[in-house]
Amino acid sequence: MDEQKKIEHQIELATRAAALVKDEPTGHRFRSFAEELKRKLRRMMRRGQVRTRAYELWEQAGRPAGRDLEFWLDAERQLEDEREERKGAGGP
Repeated sequence: MDEQKKIEHQIELATRAAALVKDEPTGHRFRSFAEELKRKLRRMMRRGQVRTRAYELWEQAGRPAGRDLEFWLDAERQLEDEREERKGAGGP
């Protein structure tokens, strides 16, 4: 099972457990754990998007050596700009 599927499964289990327990503090801990896992999953997916974009930029530039950080930062910036544009347009 890959890491993303594993985290998604853990989120599902924690969410179900939170709905089933009668003890409110325990339910709260399960819900908090599920939210923490969701944040971890978003960070992991974002890193994958940045990695893919940085690779595309590196290839477009002719695969130069020693400029990894430059391409990574450019990819982060582009993805953040795209995210902000979607937010402004009412998108997710």
